[in-house]
Amino acid sequence: MLPLTLANVGEEFTILRVGGSQEVKKHLEDLGFVAGGTVKVVNAIGGNVIVNVKEARVAISREMAQKIMI
Repeated sequence: MLPLTLANVGEEFTILRVGGSQEVKKHLEDLGFVAGGTVKVVNAIGGNVIVNVKEARVAISREMAQKIMI
């Protein structure tokens, strides 16, 4: 299990766990980051990550990506 920030660009992964406070978890779930779902890293710029999740492209900060375990 590793954080999303360490994922290789272009690979698809299954989300194993979403961490953080209740507010952070709820925010990430609203964006589509749920355990069992898939996520594909499109680009990583300075630690910030652009991903495809649930057929949408989402940009998240390094801090948020650290809380998503794949």
